[in-house]
Amino acid sequence: MRIIILFSLLIFYSAAMTSYTITSPDGNLKFMITTQDTSNKIDIINFIKYNITYDSKIIIGNSAMRFQLQNLPEIGNQLTVEDWEKREINERIELFYGKSKYLHNFCNELKLLLREAKPPYRKFTLIVRAYNEGIAFRWRFEKVSEIEKIFLRDEQTQFNFPAGIAYALHLKNFRTPYENNYKILPTTKLPYDQLMGCPLLIHLNSGPWVVVTEANLHNYPGMYLLPNPDEQTGLISKLAPLLGDSTLSAIIYPPFDLPWRVIMVTDHPGKLIESNIISNLAHPCKLNNLSWIRPGKTAWDWWSDRVVEGRNFQGGMNTPTMKYYIDFAADAGLEYMLVDAGWYGKHDTPEEDITTTIAEIDMPEILRYGANKNVGIWLWVNWECVRDQMDKAFPLYEKWGVKGIKVDYMNGDSQEIVNFYWEVCKKAAEYHLMVNLHGAYKPTGLRHTYPNLLTREGVLGLEWSKWSKQCNPDHELTIPYTRMLAGPMDFTPGAFQVATQDNFKAQITRPMAMGTIAHQLAMYVVYESPLQMLVDHPASYFGKPGLNFLKDVPTVWDETKFIMGEIGDYIVLVRRQGNDWYLGAMTDWDPRQIVIPLDFLGSRIYMAHIYMDGAEADQFPSRLEVLLREVSAQDSLQILMAPGGGCAIKFEPTWSP
Repeated sequence: MRIIILFSLLIFYSAAMTSYTITSPDGNLKFMITTQDTSNKIDIINFIKYNITYDSKIIIGNSAMRFQLQNLPEIGNQLTVEDWEKREINERIELFYGKSKYLHNFCNELKLLLREAKPPYRKFTLIVRAYNEGIAFRWRFEKVSEIEKIFLRDEQTQFNFPAGIAYALHLKNFRTPYENNYKILPTTKLPYDQLMGCPLLIHLNSGPWVVVTEANLHNYPGMYLLPNPDEQTGLISKLAPLLGDSTLSAIIYPPFDLPWRVIMVTDHPGKLIESNIISNLAHPCKLNNLSWIRPGKTAWDWWSDRVVEGRNFQGGMNTPTMKYYIDFAADAGLEYMLVDAGWYGKHDTPEEDITTTIAEIDMPEILRYGANKNVGIWLWVNWECVRDQMDKAFPLYEKWGVKGIKVDYMNGDSQEIVNFYWEVCKKAAEYHLMVNLHGAYKPTGLRHTYPNLLTREGVLGLEWSKWSKQCNPDHELTIPYTRMLAGPMDFTPGAFQVATQDNFKAQITRPMAMGTIAHQLAMYVVYESPLQMLVDHPASYFGKPGLNFLKDVPTVWDETKFIMGEIGDYIVLVRRQGNDWYLGAMTDWDPRQIVIPLDFLGSRIYMAHIYMDGAEADQFPSRLEVLLREVSAQDSLQILMAPGGGCAIKFEPTWSP
């Protein structure tokens, strides 16, 4: 259902300032631009500056929007307001998959039609949307006959917040996979020489929490943030440069829609986990037939270093090992097996060829074996090989029966790489291939446009436990409130070889994870990803009670609810698929006893399948206690989590009125 109410509004001039405002449907958020009226009654904006209030308090003040160009005056100065209009958007769309069954696009929108008061008289449209959970704005560069293309040096959009505490993802440079720990710093202490990735979370001293990120990134570079040198606590955007010319960020051919700049606002960051604002701002779905897209769970050979136990062959990149992992996937009820790096070779060329295999891999046999076991096969591929060979490789993969590709090592979001993302998703869809992006930038809504893009990395995930201590419970309790607000993240959970903080040791073969098994199980509920890995080697799961939960837990949801938690400390999240509810609870290194109300269950009676930290899990983190308990919405559960612990629960209805 789509309801749009359009208002045509007149402009009334006076000798005073003119304000253009738009307010969220609930009235809590307001966006405002103030202009200067001149004597000849032409409304002029000397420099585009905006303000945002939340509950009548300034959260962004006097913030400019400017664009530096090559060989042309900058954009944002001396603009006349030619027209404006407001409308309400109220759309309800059923999603094919996601964290909710329906996408409710509900906001108020303001459009300002702008024209430069001086040559070259370029025209622009500034579009602002006010949602209950945030403000989004974007520019449209209109077509002007004298200007065929625009060479953009940089965009300088300011986000001038009051003082607060930032949860910053510092990145070394623009060639980044967005993988690092978050640093907690006062906004006055953010270093001027370190890029910060989006989403950036700030807790204002005045109370609200704000998040800065972007949506519908297309044919444009990714946005980073730096402290604003002109404001004590402000931020300013910085665009990734072109790979081919570092003096430029983008080459734009008007008419052109820039990405949305998104400012999410809330009284608690956990509430934003429920938000679909990024999908609401994305380009509509471009695919007509989605029946071949199948989210699910997958076995994975890479994380464990292809360990094989109980067989008469050595684990490695070979056909018997891949069959061994397929057997596990079939026994565990997993939809897929991911064949990771090392399967393809070279063919009459010094370059890698993703249409051939090494001698140890019989791909037709692996695919035949998987099909007989009802296990689909995903293939890892290097992005440069995909860029150069997709026209040949993708038709071949469809012929082989491959279900999806994991594309890796892009490590950036320049205009060229952003366009590669769109190209690979479009071309993969033509050949019925699902996509998982690694070495990736943060999500900006592309999975809504191309639903064959199931998930992406863009996060410091469990792979880091192979070589460092950076993937730890403190980090794992930060990313649901930061990185995950942008969209799905392929964190790759499921380690069953776990260790305490003191006993953990980074190692490549048979790696371990910090915290408890219950902590790992909870990730399948807390971390959103329509494609979820079971990272460990098959024998690590054999006979373990936690495997039953992994068999049951879905990867897509009809409803998501944040229950309680604090960033970096703990989280309790519930998600529903059909009539079943699933709960994930995780804690940092502090043991925690919590009481969880079950009022989300509604009117049914449920059997709760509880997987929680067992006795002495603080010393022996692999200990898992499994309980069954009949519960209803009137009940509550008392859960004790060990250091680095957690709890995972499946609520299965036994009776309904």
